[in-house]
Amino acid sequence: MNNTPTSPYNTPQSPAAAMGNQAPVLSLGDWIITLIVLAIPLVNLVMLFVWGFGSKTNPNKANFCKAYLVIMAVFFVLYILLAVMLGIGGAFSGGGQ
Repeated sequence: MNNTPTSPYNTPQSPAAAMGNQAPVLSLGDWIITLIVLAIPLVNLVMLFVWGFGSKTNPNKANFCKAYLVIMAVFFVLYILLAVMLGIGGAFSGGGQ
């Protein structure tokens, strides 16, 4: 039997932490550059896919980019639905006469 006391403070946070292969922390400058690049139209879409699905990207940045793409897709679908509903509503209200 192992007599080592267990404590919640000694348990690793994640399986990656237990194995010791954590990704390096992105610095403030890295995040600022990321956000500046994502503010440029069309470049942001390309870089979101490059960073989100690239094999050499920090996992934290990759997950951020994947989440950003999901949010963009949701808002795009909502925008299309709203445009279609307003278009149909406008056509039935007699606004096109």
